[in-house]
Formats: sequence, structure tokens, C-alpha cells
Amino acid sequence: MGYRIALNFEDGATRFIDCNAGEKVLDAAYRQQVNLPMDCSDGVCGTCKCRCEQGKYDLGDDYSEETLTEDETEEGFVLTCQMVPCSDCVIRVPVPSTACKLAPAEHSGEVSALELVSDSTIVFKLKLDRPETLSFLPGQYVNLGVPGTSQRRAYSFSSKPGAAEVSFLIRNVPGGLMSGWLTHEAKPGARMSFIGPNGSFFLRAVTRPVVMLAGGTGLAPLLSMLEVLTDEGTDQPIHLIYGVTRDDDMVEIERIEALAARLVTFTWTMTVADPESAHPLKGYVTHHLSDVHLNGGDVDVYLCGPPPMVEAVRAFLRDKGVAPAHFFYEKFAASEAVPA
Repeated sequence: MGYRIALNFEDGATRFIDCNAGEKVLDAAYRQQVNLPMDCSDGVCGTCKCRCEQGKYDLGDDYSEETLTEDETEEGFVLTCQMVPCSDCVIRVPVPSTACKLAPAEHSGEVSALELVSDSTIVFKLKLDRPETLSFLPGQYVNLGVPGTSQRRAYSFSSKPGAAEVSFLIRNVPGGLMSGWLTHEAKPGARMSFIGPNGSFFLRAVTRPVVMLAGGTGLAPLLSMLEVLTDEGTDQPIHLIYGVTRDDDMVEIERIEALAARLVTFTWTMTVADPESAHPLKGYVTHHLSDVHLNGGDVDVYLCGPPPMVEAVRAFLRDKGVAPAHFFYEKFAASEAVPA
């Protein structure tokens, strides 16, 4: 029996390795040509110190307590030269991927579906050439190449990991390079490639209520998370507040409803900022974020949207004096995702 280990590097790149039962993470990484930082490999120098953000493991007792203190172990810090996983894990590595001699992972496929679902949003899918080589954490993004150019744009997966076909929600930006190609040139069968996955915005283990806040195409990574949660199941309440500017900007409603039908602890709210909207709920996501949802701060908040929305939510929580147990957010601009 083995485990899947996600190594999340300082520059946002993520690489997955397989770790055999009883094998140390450092040994597994080197076996798969991932040169994690190390020096002594005996638990003495601390060069290989990382932080495990998710998963179970055994550190044994063959390391120096001066190198890894009791306080550090309680915070999830590990020495990869001593760490033996007991489950799948996510490990934050405090160096860039380039320092570990890793080249960016590139994947390719062909456009299998393309639809302008509203004036502001494009939904498209890629059928991967080698789906078995792509692993990502739900919520992460990739740098997608614009065919015919040397330019790349960052977009989050809206699909769940493990599928042979990946999907994206793309904001239709007038004059945008990717938007222009998708709306005027792209056809089913067109070839595309991307580099990734990247990002520290991804679903963590659910141990308390979760609130998800989406602005426009910021819905994409949250859909990926919800797909995984629906497949795995959870007894914790999950609430999504999805905000758009105009009625026509609402997308993937049937998909959200289908997820809600399958996951009994999942509820959701839709709001439109335009005061002339015909939708029954108007305003911004913060207008519909109640004290019940915030659960006195015992809540994990996932937020993805444009910078003004992210800052507005942060100010809202600060003014209410609520500090969520965990607050994960990602801002995106018109042409790229910017991990925060």
C-alpha cells in the first residue's frame, strides 16, 4: 500500500509523488527525481524541515529535539528525512520548485467543448492526452497557453481531480487575448497546453463548518472543491454564496443544484449586485453572510473573486470582529490568477 504526497512549493508549483508504505518522504522524493532540500538525512541539521498541512504521518524519535521542537511538531512541522506517511498528505516546502531542480510540468489536450454561456463567461473543456499524468488539489490553477502566441493565462480548474476531461470558467474580457481566441478562433479539436498545477488555494480537510464565497468566475475553484466534497461526503455544513454583477452573469446553476441534491449538508445562496435585477436576492456576498454562517469564528472560509471583493470581505470580517479558524482566499485579475 502506498500514499499520494502533494509537495506544494514556495513559488506555488505543486508536484505529486508516490510514497510506499514505511518509506520516508525524502527517500520517495529522491526516488522520483524530486530533490527536496537535505543535508544530513539523519534528523539533525533541519535542512529538510517542511510543514505538513494535511494528512497523517509518523516522525519516529530518531531526530534531534533541538532541530524540531515540540512546539513545531504541534504546528505540523516535519523533517522529510524522518517523516513516514500513514495517509495521503499535503506538504508545504519552503523553497521554490526550481531550487529542487524541477522543471514545470506541462500537459496537453484538445478542446472538447466550448460555450459562451453568458456575455461575461466562457465554459470550455479539454480532453487530456495523458490524464493519468495530471494530479492537482481541488481549487488549484494552471497557466494555460494561448494558441499561436507565447503567452499564458492563469485559470482554475472547475472540474475535479482524476477526470479525463478538465473544465474551466473563463471571464470573457473584451479585447482579451485568451477571450478573443476562444470566442473567435477556437473549435472542437483545437490543441492547447498548460503548465501546472499551481497555488496554495485548495481544499483542506473539513473538520468544521465551511463557507465558500464566489465572485463571478471565482466560482470555478469552488466547484472543483464541491465536486470532491460531494464524492467523499461530509457531516459538516457547507454553504456557498455566489455573487455576480448582472442576471446574465449567473452560470453553472444546474450544476450547483445537482451538487446540492447529492450533498445533504450543502446549501447555497445566489445574489446579484445590480439593483435593477429581477433576482430575489440583491447586493454583495457580504450582505448575505450571516452570523449563523460564521459560527462564532469556528468556520473555514474559502473566498475567490476580484480584488475589490476580496478586500471587502476581509474588511467585513474585521469590522465584525470575527477571525475564522482558517481563511483561504485567492484574488484574480482579468488576465491572471494571483495567489494570496
